[in-house]
Amino acid sequence: MGYHKPALLHESIDGLYIKPKGSYVDLTFGGGGHSLEVLKKLGKNGRLVVFDQDQDAFANVPDDKRLIFVGANFRYLKHYLRYHAIEKVDGILADLGISSHQIDQPERGFSFKSDAALDMRMDVRSKRTASQLLNEAPREELVRIFKSYGELGNAFALSTAILAAREEAGIETTGDLEGVLKRFIPKHQPSKFLARVYQALRIEVNREMEALREMLVQTAGCLKPGGRLVVITYHSIEDRIVKNYMRSGNLEGEIEKDFYGNIQSPWKLVNRSVITPSEEEIKENNRARSAKLRIAERTEL
Repeated sequence: MGYHKPALLHESIDGLYIKPKGSYVDLTFGGGGHSLEVLKKLGKNGRLVVFDQDQDAFANVPDDKRLIFVGANFRYLKHYLRYHAIEKVDGILADLGISSHQIDQPERGFSFKSDAALDMRMDVRSKRTASQLLNEAPREELVRIFKSYGELGNAFALSTAILAAREEAGIETTGDLEGVLKRFIPKHQPSKFLARVYQALRIEVNREMEALREMLVQTAGCLKPGGRLVVITYHSIEDRIVKNYMRSGNLEGEIEKDFYGNIQSPWKLVNRSVITPSEEEIKENNRARSAKLRIAERTEL
């Protein structure tokens, strides 16, 4: 299997509405699937800035003078554009979530399908692993994580079981965690339950929702009028944040109107209805099944 097969590739690239001489940002470089398509549409004077906090992604960077690689979290979007003397860009793309490469490396601890250390850090330079979180977090924090990021109704019971288990022995591996959760795993769709548990831990370890919010509020100031913001999400938590921001210009989704009743927002929605993968794409790439694409255009300043 390749590093990562991007979901909704052509739909997202079309959504960027690429100009050959334009400047673009790929906030989630990964295997470079989206970026390579952007480069194909850029002329010799076009420019592409790519972000990825996972150091493994650097190996996929093509030898192309039009591309600038930033080995950092996309929450630093505005900072690094300034650093590279880029004031405004024509398009920003973010393919959120986890890459196939990260899932398929057992030692990264992102998947419950292999017994490995519970790491889950996208940036291995960060300090807190999933194992440390499970062994050190107080009950209230664990309940919040499982309830907010895993949308699990039995978050309190799960947290209680984790606290009891870690008193006897540390929870260090994916196998240890599954042993603790064994009595909670439903016989019907066990993978769905475990996926939610792992999603919750991964989001917390990498502070994904915090980074997403910080990034989104910077995008309007980084785009030229008419520039596009293209975002692919994979679960309802992040999709809700993106939807709210694109429809209102704020993270709460609160519509503000002027004296005459006109909506005050830096965005115009390009696709009123969310774009999802075709049945054909899902057959070819099952990991694309939960992808949702939203596109917004920066209005005149």
